[in-house]
Amino acid sequence: MSLLIDGHNLIGQIPTLSLADSNDEAELVLLLRRYAARKRGRRIVVVFDGGVYGHPHNLNGYGVECYFAQSPKDADAILMKRIRSIRRRGEWQVVTSDRAVAGTARAQGIQVISSQTFAHLLVSPAVAPVYPDDKTAHYTSTPQEIQEWLRLFGVDTDDTETDGDAEGDTVSS
Repeated sequence: MSLLIDGHNLIGQIPTLSLADSNDEAELVLLLRRYAARKRGRRIVVVFDGGVYGHPHNLNGYGVECYFAQSPKDADAILMKRIRSIRRRGEWQVVTSDRAVAGTARAQGIQVISSQTFAHLLVSPAVAPVYPDDKTAHYTSTPQEIQEWLRLFGVDTDDTETDGDAEGDTVSS
C-alpha cells in the first residue's frame, strides 16, 4: 500500500516535531524512512508547504519522495491533483486531516488516514504488544519439568542440588 502524505499537516501531529523548527521536514522524512524500512516495498510520497529559504529540497531516498510547494495553498492543490491522477486507487492511502484534501481522496475512492492516527503509527515502536492476560506469559515449572529439561540439555542432575527450591522458579516466555 502506497501513501500520499500531507507533510506539514502530519508534522503538527507528532509530539517530538515542531512546525517552528527549520529542520522539521528532514526530521519527518527520517521517521518516514524508518517506517518505509519496516514496511518493505511501500512507496511514500510526501508533499510539504513551501520550505524555508535555503532548505535542501532534495530529501528523496530510501522509499520516500518529497515535494515542496510554493505556498500552503499550493500544497493542497498539488495533493488534490496527485489524488485525481492515481490510477490504482486501491493501492493508495492519503494521510491528511485537511477536509478538502480528504474529501477529494474519498471522492476518488481512496482511503484516508487522519494525520493524528498515522502520527501514532509512525512513532510507535515496531514490537509486538504484550498482553497482561496472556496465560503463557508466566509459567511456573514443576521440579519434574526442570529435571526433564536438564536431562534433555545434557546436564548431569547428580551434580546439581535438588533441595526442593525449584518449585518457586518461574520461566518467562
